[in-house]
Amino acid sequence: MYAYNFDEETGGILLTDTEAPMSKEPRPVYAEEMNILGFDRRWHYENQNDVPYLWAEASNYFYRGKKIVVVKGGSLYEKPALEFVEEDGLPEGETLLPVNLNKMSEKNFELMENLRQATIKRIYNYWRCMHTRLDCFHVAFSGGKDSVVLLDLVKHALPKASFIVVFGDTRMEFPDTYKIVDAVEKQCKAEGIGFYRAASKMLPEESWKLFGAPSTVLRWCCSVHKAAPQTLKIREILGKPDFVGADFVGVRAQESVKRSGYDVENIGMKQRGQYSHNSILEWGAAEIWLYIFIHNLPINETYKKGNSRAGCLLCPMSSGRADFFRNHAYPNELKKFIDYISANVTDENIYSYITNGGWVNRRNGRDLKNPVTNYREEISGYYFYITVTAPKTDWREWIKTIGEPAFPYEVNEAEDKTVIAKVKAVYDKSPAMKIFKSVFHKAAACVGCGVCESNCRHGAISFKDDLHIDEKKCVHCLQCHNIETGCLAFDSGKLPNEGGIDKMQSLNTFLDHAPKPEWLKEFFANPKLFLENNQLGVMQIAKFKRFLFDAELVDRKNKATTDFTELVKKIGWNTATAWGLILVNLVYNNPQMRWYIENLPVREGITREVVEEKLQAVEVSAKDSKSIVKAFKRLCEIPLGTELNFGTTTSDGKNLSTLKRTKAKLDDGRVILYALYKFAEASDGWYQFNLSRLMSDSDSAGVSPVKIFGIDRDEMQQFLNGLSANYPDFISATFTHDLEKISLVPEKTSQDVLKLFDR
Repeated sequence: MYAYNFDEETGGILLTDTEAPMSKEPRPVYAEEMNILGFDRRWHYENQNDVPYLWAEASNYFYRGKKIVVVKGGSLYEKPALEFVEEDGLPEGETLLPVNLNKMSEKNFELMENLRQATIKRIYNYWRCMHTRLDCFHVAFSGGKDSVVLLDLVKHALPKASFIVVFGDTRMEFPDTYKIVDAVEKQCKAEGIGFYRAASKMLPEESWKLFGAPSTVLRWCCSVHKAAPQTLKIREILGKPDFVGADFVGVRAQESVKRSGYDVENIGMKQRGQYSHNSILEWGAAEIWLYIFIHNLPINETYKKGNSRAGCLLCPMSSGRADFFRNHAYPNELKKFIDYISANVTDENIYSYITNGGWVNRRNGRDLKNPVTNYREEISGYYFYITVTAPKTDWREWIKTIGEPAFPYEVNEAEDKTVIAKVKAVYDKSPAMKIFKSVFHKAAACVGCGVCESNCRHGAISFKDDLHIDEKKCVHCLQCHNIETGCLAFDSGKLPNEGGIDKMQSLNTFLDHAPKPEWLKEFFANPKLFLENNQLGVMQIAKFKRFLFDAELVDRKNKATTDFTELVKKIGWNTATAWGLILVNLVYNNPQMRWYIENLPVREGITREVVEEKLQAVEVSAKDSKSIVKAFKRLCEIPLGTELNFGTTTSDGKNLSTLKRTKAKLDDGRVILYALYKFAEASDGWYQFNLSRLMSDSDSAGVSPVKIFGIDRDEMQQFLNGLSANYPDFISATFTHDLEKISLVPEKTSQDVLKLFDR
């Protein structure tokens, strides 16, 4: 991947002969997108869409080397705001010139030709090495810019009869994508290249109803509508269920954190048991666009409408601004998917649920009108029981895939078809129990989506008339169980385990004795002496110790100070950084602090009476609600308030009148990183999420640092980018092509983050 600069002469981009450590993923900007955003109200330009005028890197727009606009915000129904660069920008009223594509292509031709020839050689050498060992080669075509370039490279590298092209039709693609697919299919057939379309037997309106809308965690859509149909289509073409093939895939390392870890050649990364060649893995977006312009390849019109990637119309991995452009370009098509969500969830405020990311952050079937309710587990006496009422498929078929079970079991079936499986409770935690449960997950929820069938390379699973497992073909490889919870429909529709949720602890943890500044000063001056010899009253020290316990400054068991106490002293106990860490601990350990965070919105003053009413609505007594309100004022007077800016209060001269949580004054990203790991650890070890989920964590056991510190979206993104650059061993964050991906390292912990403060 070459580095590049913006070229003032051509208005294009100019590669350099140095390698770039990372790409900002530039993309051309056409008049249609400029009109949508409102550029035409500031500058003059011809309203044509054959040649671009600008280039964009994420939210920054450039004209002939100058940054002229920064785009901020935007959501499904909200237009992004424009922030014009005044200093060194472009004066209002100027006439914009289109990019000189011929000159740009000429200036970049030599470097691009070297890259082209090297890539073609790599593709050919891979095919020559592997073609006698594999059953087929196919190009995975999506209709996007990367797959258009990849297909052209493969065409020039390989004999036309040596590969096929397969378009994975999700039936959820942009309308403009189908136009380019039609054109490429016609061209391939004219050249004697096999071109096939692979689609699930389920229509989106069926699958979204059966599974619920896909989310950042429940991404059943990729398996059901893309991966499985392509595998099944190639089996159909070859007439061979156990084929071993290689697919040429247009993934690039710069597109996402996950893809940056790919190798050019691998096996099993895309499809189990299949080979992949990521031919353009090391290309950047600059090279992709230059190749398209130099070789006059077709461009998906969706890019000209502000969409930086071609994919599914409504994707949980996209950002708010991407949703705006999609909705503007294809409002009728997008509305169908919004209606699918609306029709299948119970949330009364459906507008908020959709626009604020409720559907994006869904983790289970709790929000669905038709969740999986026919499956139940329980331990009674010495036995573990699984009960499935009204099963969707026959457990007797699925049990065949296990072979000889690792433990004895008993299954009874009632007249109403209810199935009850019985196993000794001692086996509940055994590894084999996971597969055993999977059998009954499938029995309870299977909708015949085709994923299990595609995972089975031996052709043992059939849904032609009804589910049938061919015992002669089944080798008990368990690949049909190598799916989340064993069944995507079950996983997406399962209800959360309410049995593990504790009843609400008492909210009034401090009574009328919230900590005072002088107590903290004395404690940090000499913690051991303070704990052994202080002058506080009995209730004062009891409640202050509760504060210290929950802040993790004193160990609850041995009543001694902790390593965290020493760290806070080293950082500076009265600094915003130290109190940022303390606040995170308090939120996870103290129900009163968590209540403040979750019920007092940032920047919005609330009267004392309203706060007390909110508390009494959750069965807090009138007396305790007054104490909790008073405690907030005390907390604002310690460094939590004075240094970190936790909140403020006002009084009417005599009594406290309003409470307001305020945005934290925090500039140390390590505090955010600590909060992110706490968030992941509290959320069942969920170490991957997107920014939308952090902005709306209502379905999480953890509390987002956005909510804890009152940070807005842009500032949070800046923190994440900085952390990703400075602490790659802990976090990777990607915000390209309107995709948001935040990945923590599962091997690290929040305690490991604290060690960063010792450096």
